[in-house]
Amino acid sequence: MANTALKDQFIEGMSRAAASVSVVTTDGPAGRAGVTVSAMTSISADGDRPTMLVCLNASASALPSVLENGCFCINVLTIEQNDVSDIFSGRLPAPGGDRFACVATETLVTGAPSLKDALVSFDCRLVSAEKIGTHHICIGAVEAVRTKSEGTPLLYGMRRYLRAEKH
Repeated sequence: MANTALKDQFIEGMSRAAASVSVVTTDGPAGRAGVTVSAMTSISADGDRPTMLVCLNASASALPSVLENGCFCINVLTIEQNDVSDIFSGRLPAPGGDRFACVATETLVTGAPSLKDALVSFDCRLVSAEKIGTHHICIGAVEAVRTKSEGTPLLYGMRRYLRAEKH
């Protein structure tokens, strides 16, 4: 039996851990898809290729495409892109029913869409995916990185968007 009190405490505690907001995109035989996430991080810069992980909810519409396409691009959003986050998360309706209509994209190496205005885009080949609870942990080998020369990351914590202070 699940410990609902512990789950509630965990969710409340995690709401206090601010994280950068990213849109994970993919394209290939299973089609183009994208979803907003805050659970992404680097694993290692060492080895043949740097590696990263992203956690995707098993119910996310983008997950089957990521798994079948075998690639994904992690696009870290800027503070000016909270609307992009809201559209890819489903909080706001997508223009014309197409989430990608709100962004300009390009491809780097894998074919997964890189958002041109993202602070940084990590183009990855899927090397591993494992379902843990309600989420899939997707590990990718980084094939290309595109960075924007300036910008501030969009953060999420305390159940809302946050702004980093500049000193």
